Amino acid sequence: MGLVTVGELKPAFTGKRGFRLNSSIRHASEWPISDVSSDLTVQVGSSSFCLHKFPLVSRSGKIRKLLADPKISNICLSNAPGGSEAFELAAKFCYGINIEINLLNIAKLRCASHYLEMTEDFSEENLASKTEHFLKETIFPSILNSIIVLHHCETLIPVSEDLNLVNRLIIAIANNACKEQLTSGLLKLDYSFSGTNIEPETPLDWWGKSLAVLNLDFFQRVVSAVKSKGLIQDVISKILISYTNKSLQGLIVRDPKLEKERVLDSECKKKQRLIVETIVRLLPTQGRRSSVPMAFLSSLLKMVIATSSSASSGSCRSDLERRIGLQLDQAILEDVLIPINLNGTNNTMYDIDSILRIFSIFLNLDEDDEEEEHHHRQFRDETEMIYDFDSPGSPKQSSILKVSKLMDNYLAEIAMDPNLTTSKFIALAELLPDHARIISDGLYRAVDIYLKVHPNIKDSERYRLTKTIDSQKLSQEACSHAAQNERLPVQMAVQVLYFEQIRLRNAMSSSIGPTQFLFNSNCHQFPQRSGSGAGSGAISPRDNYASVRRENRELKLEVARMRMRLTDLEKDHISIKQELVKSNPGTKLFKSFAKKISKLNSLFSFSSLKPSLSGKASSESRFLFQRKRRHSVS
Repeated sequence: MGLVTVGELKPAFTGKRGFRLNSSIRHASEWPISDVSSDLTVQVGSSSFCLHKFPLVSRSGKIRKLLADPKISNICLSNAPGGSEAFELAAKFCYGINIEINLLNIAKLRCASHYLEMTEDFSEENLASKTEHFLKETIFPSILNSIIVLHHCETLIPVSEDLNLVNRLIIAIANNACKEQLTSGLLKLDYSFSGTNIEPETPLDWWGKSLAVLNLDFFQRVVSAVKSKGLIQDVISKILISYTNKSLQGLIVRDPKLEKERVLDSECKKKQRLIVETIVRLLPTQGRRSSVPMAFLSSLLKMVIATSSSASSGSCRSDLERRIGLQLDQAILEDVLIPINLNGTNNTMYDIDSILRIFSIFLNLDEDDEEEEHHHRQFRDETEMIYDFDSPGSPKQSSILKVSKLMDNYLAEIAMDPNLTTSKFIALAELLPDHARIISDGLYRAVDIYLKVHPNIKDSERYRLTKTIDSQKLSQEACSHAAQNERLPVQMAVQVLYFEQIRLRNAMSSSIGPTQFLFNSNCHQFPQRSGSGAGSGAISPRDNYASVRRENRELKLEVARMRMRLTDLEKDHISIKQELVKSNPGTKLFKSFAKKISKLNSLFSFSSLKPSLSGKASSESRFLFQRKRRHSVS
């Protein structure tokens, strides 16, 4: 019986990065060999191969062990990695037939060579060494090639893990990614120095999106590896967003109305929940400023709530709520409109409890920052403290104002829910501190919408709702609307009219020149408000304290100036008396004397600004205020 002679194999690279036989070696043109009868049948899955023992035994240690008994003519390789396709390529290699090693079959051939024990112990330049050489030369140096081969390893478990092939591919991806990050940074420097406006490609542009082909386990291992190697958080965030969008295939729910119409299979929900929980664990560490977009965090939270089996919040949900609360000032209304879980017993449209926790996280962080800042400032000079407080235009104050506007818009949106309880609405309305709102028009609008949608609430609840509105912070237009709003309690309308009259009185008193000081000495308990509604309520307690200190200092300076002017007039008074004694006063002199005396008497009234005469000034200002009080509504 003739046997097929297997010649020595020499690698020769082609344009497709494949290994081919040297031209001097005999090429088999048929498969399987037809001129020699087969003496071995190999069963691989559902396929059968009629082959010859000698070529296989000469290359494969596993088949040599299985054919230790010469009488055996049938073997079964049911666990062969890569199935019949990989075994066929390995068998052709044993016969000396030309096979091409490429990106699509390298993983199968490497695992098949390991399974069949096609190592150098049984033949030189065997399939194991050939595939290993191809991996080192072509696969490991390239990120894209490594990702493709890693993807093919998913169906080759556990052999690819036993080979350590998966781990080596992941390490290669991580190392090359960090090299590319360094190269990209150097390219950006070159572009900036050259003055060109075209920026180089980022790693995400050409390999980050390719990670979406991996299964969840391999993807998680790759991201963990690149994080440990020092890949920047911005790139990691983009990779996570790209993978989430592709793996969920647009199932992230943004519109609660669509969610009600969608019936998700339980297995699909479980898979989505697993993906979201894994992505949340892989998110970069977050501070007040994060590279993870708010819209992405909000979408993840909505998906967790939509796919959860119960209303209880787990660690994943708590982590997302904390991350959203950290950067709540970057959110828009759509980000906080989180639909309720349809499996729960709550009939409301939106998850109010989750929003309460998110806003509380933001406010608690703000308080912690204020306490820490106060601790650092308590040893500083007092004059420096006065001018170093947060102003309404500072970043912290502007963040609070953004969140307050977001809250008012959110209240106006959920107020249209007929199943929303009054207690939940009031809890949200009272969550923000007093200094968070410059103007209460947004809150008034939300309360008015709620009263319109819920006309049958109790009078006590109606009164509690209106108590959340600071009437002193309503604009003139809002005051006019509130005075004619029949849905408001009578107490609210009277209060609005009362503070509106105080505002008009303050506006009139501010145009009376020096007499303004006389009113301010007694009317300081009534807040000065402009037509826009921005008053003392717009500043925090620390800012209010600094403002009072500055006003006191300005008043002291004004009193000092008045004293100097009074002293000068007293000197003039003495000189006039001396002139009257020396000469006979005429009509002209008497008139000038009368004018100066009248000026002196008018100025004596301002001497009440002295601390020792404050009681007298208080009685005079009270008398003037009572004369105008007869026009008050109260």
